[in-house]
Amino acid sequence: MRADFINLPAEPFPADQVPEFDHDGPDRFFNRELSWLSFNWRVLEEAQNANHPLLERVRFLSISGANLDEFYMVRVAGLKGQVRSGFTKASMDGRTPSEQLLLIDEDARRLMRAQDRIWRDLRGELAAQRIEIVSFKEIDAADEAVIDAQFLEQIFPVLSPLAVDPAHPFPFIPNLGHVLALTLQRDGEEAEMSALVPIPSQLDRFVPLAVRDGVRRFLPLEDLLVAHLDKIMPGYAPTGSCQFRVLRDSDLEVEEEAEDLVREFETALKRRRRGEAVRLQISADAPETLRALITREMHVDAADVVEVDGLIGVSDLADLAKIDRPDLCWPPFAPRFPERVRDHDGDVFAAIRQKDMLLHHPYESFEIVVKFLEQAAADPDVLAIKQTLYRTSRNSPIVKALCTAAEEGKSVTALVELKARFDEAAN
Repeated sequence: MRADFINLPAEPFPADQVPEFDHDGPDRFFNRELSWLSFNWRVLEEAQNANHPLLERVRFLSISGANLDEFYMVRVAGLKGQVRSGFTKASMDGRTPSEQLLLIDEDARRLMRAQDRIWRDLRGELAAQRIEIVSFKEIDAADEAVIDAQFLEQIFPVLSPLAVDPAHPFPFIPNLGHVLALTLQRDGEEAEMSALVPIPSQLDRFVPLAVRDGVRRFLPLEDLLVAHLDKIMPGYAPTGSCQFRVLRDSDLEVEEEAEDLVREFETALKRRRRGEAVRLQISADAPETLRALITREMHVDAADVVEVDGLIGVSDLADLAKIDRPDLCWPPFAPRFPERVRDHDGDVFAAIRQKDMLLHHPYESFEIVVKFLEQAAADPDVLAIKQTLYRTSRNSPIVKALCTAAEEGKSVTALVELKARFDEAAN
């Protein structure tokens, strides 16, 4: 028997069970920031989805970390700026900036604890698939010999250890800066000193070791640095250490009516490097002297300090997701190249003359767009090219084609979006 839900008689809902709701009040709106956090929780849930390949789950975890970093650098930084300026007007959902920051902090801390828990689970699953993250204590003499050579040749030259004392003030730590902090004691002396070893961003976070019995092993870079402190700070013995990572206000404020908008953005980008610290991640086991020094010198409120009992910088897990294990990744997708262009021996103009062409990316190759512009740049019958660009790659073939067209004497106009988030400098 099939139920006919459309024609069923409506039953009255008990009046005493109808929830009170003001249809004209602020409760009818979702808060923008809390809604974004809900979205990132859904990203994180993909890292727990056992139906996904393992390395793709690691990638989702790294994406959730990168998303949260950007959220703090822009959205949370904006709310903090409103609080500092005394702005108290409630948003459409009825919450003031201070109230939003309290709710964000509570939910974001839960999110970070979930990231740590999921990473521990994924690390165990990676080990079952013969991919191990090992500590320095777990490697043998043969590994140490290789790592020592690698450290001296590739890592030590780019390190810049910094003493912190009355003659050497606490240095500026840039946005997303990841630092190893130390308390040291000179051989034969009782007095302690503090030092910082910034971890260069151009180095891989996980150092590959030799494959043993089919097991691919990786050593965290911070473990390698701690193991080589005798070379980094010769003559000193470490008495304590911790890691910390800072996020700074990266929201750009520009006067869009400025006489020279490009120069205005260049100035704003320089200011962004030195934005206010909005969040400080620090090792949960950090010595109290180091914790006090770092929070004081970074000018961070206690409410903005997050103790991490696990991996600092979850976004760096993207490096592990690139391991060459096709069996642990989604099959590569090959976009379709329009057959009509092939039928015309690669002549895009001829294919378009036959019939208009609609491309659906990423299912159809973006290469055809590049080929179209390259052909237009070389075609003597083309007089002008007008192009809109939102984001550009480092060596953009589209920009190269536009430059070629301009060099050939064509009129080239490009509308570039300077405010493309975190691509402002490239654009």
